[in-house]
Amino acid sequence: MTDREAMRGVFLDTYPLDQGDVDLGPLAAPLSGLDRYERTAPEQLAERIADVEVVLLNKVRLDRAALTLAKRLKLVVLSATGTDNVDLDAAGELGVTVCNCRGYATASVVQHAIGLMLALTTRLIDYDRAVRAHRWQRSREFGVLDYPIHEVAGRTLGIVGYGELGRAVAQVAEALRMDVQVAERRGRDDVRPDRAPFEEVLETSDVLTLHCPLTPETRHLIDREALARMPAHALLINTARGGLIDERALADALRRGAIGGAGVDVLSAEPPTEGNPLLEPDLPNVIVTPHAAWGSVEARRRAIAQMAESIRTFIEGTPARAVTDPPRPR
Repeated sequence: MTDREAMRGVFLDTYPLDQGDVDLGPLAAPLSGLDRYERTAPEQLAERIADVEVVLLNKVRLDRAALTLAKRLKLVVLSATGTDNVDLDAAGELGVTVCNCRGYATASVVQHAIGLMLALTTRLIDYDRAVRAHRWQRSREFGVLDYPIHEVAGRTLGIVGYGELGRAVAQVAEALRMDVQVAERRGRDDVRPDRAPFEEVLETSDVLTLHCPLTPETRHLIDREALARMPAHALLINTARGGLIDERALADALRRGAIGGAGVDVLSAEPPTEGNPLLEPDLPNVIVTPHAAWGSVEARRRAIAQMAESIRTFIEGTPARAVTDPPRPR
């Protein structure tokens, strides 16, 4: 389909995929050349994609104007699952194939979500801070139990979003002897046999974990009304998208003790350069991590392998994980 000798590529933003602990060599192997940049500013984009057939990227935006300028472009490969930073309609019209990565970070994200739940349940952050503040050292007893610890065994985990990630979380939770229930989509009248009504899951879950995409229908899915339905001791876990939660409402609920705790790996604006309600220092029992759940070394290595496969199979004529229609001659 494509002359390999003519296939040159550029990786526009190797950060954060490459932290010096992975090998990007497999990406270059199918190509006659690959330029790599840690980051690409908007004003650098046109020059860097002008004379290549393959563009690799993470979060750099490829809008219609950029795609139109890249006259030789045939293939775009994302080092992530989300494709919202690429104009897929324009790519299809221009005969550019777009491929993403899928399922590469499942184990990493599941581990992070469960880790947040366990850290909150056992108050690990609070106890670590207590030791660093010398409260254990000054204690008259052999241990410190200032923060209530609970077991997750026998508790109910509610899952919102039952795709690959939600199902994998359920398996781990069941191994921890938790009762798992899966929420039906909010507003759906007919409840599927393996689901429970959304509002019922809110009201009966000791831990609620989110694994659904951010869409107009799911934006602020967990709002003030939803939080008010949750038990006061319940924990909320979000490793999906920050916009699923009304963050001000959650911060208020935490401050009032209307919810037991929250662990989030995502915020509505990233990085949170203008602050965020969930970063306010007086919030109790909240853990915020910097969109790191996906980023294990193993997950990043799997992403590289999938990207290399997408390049190789495109050359062979059957691109793996394509999200646009097969290209038309340009």
